[in-house]
Amino acid sequence: MRHNVTAKQENASMCFVCGLDNSTGLAASFYELENNELVGIFTPGQQHQGYPGRLHGGIAATILDETMGRVITTIVKDVWGVTVDLHIRYRKPVPLNEEIRVMGRIVRQSGRSYEAEGRLLLADGSTAVEGNGRYLILPVEEIVNVEMDDKVWKVVPAGDDPIELEVPDF
Repeated sequence: MRHNVTAKQENASMCFVCGLDNSTGLAASFYELENNELVGIFTPGQQHQGYPGRLHGGIAATILDETMGRVITTIVKDVWGVTVDLHIRYRKPVPLNEEIRVMGRIVRQSGRSYEAEGRLLLADGSTAVEGNGRYLILPVEEIVNVEMDDKVWKVVPAGDDPIELEVPDF
């Protein structure tokens, strides 16, 4: 299904998942959709492999966790989801050097926590890895002890940022 992109989320400087200055990271970009789902886009390289030619399973779990942890910001700003519990299921190997999409959505929210589910999608739209988790909702200033200025955390527009994305329904 095709959904409009309502916002691009911030990238960090040195984060392994979204850091633009981290030469070994994924440099993923995250986009909020009109239905409050979140889509991350990245292209894993050779430095991210486990078995030859395949994305390391721990890195697949990492980007799923990041996506599910970020999805809360589609409805509540200036907070982050902190992982309490995480479950991952591997369905198919994930190739390197191909664009990969990862989706996340909130399935239940209660007070200071929420439950989310996520899927890592191959180029053909099939699910390679799926997960779910429970997250504590915390204000950013309770999590980090650095100034969140434009050098550390900012939206970085790119010429190829999508205005809509084709993603399967959950």
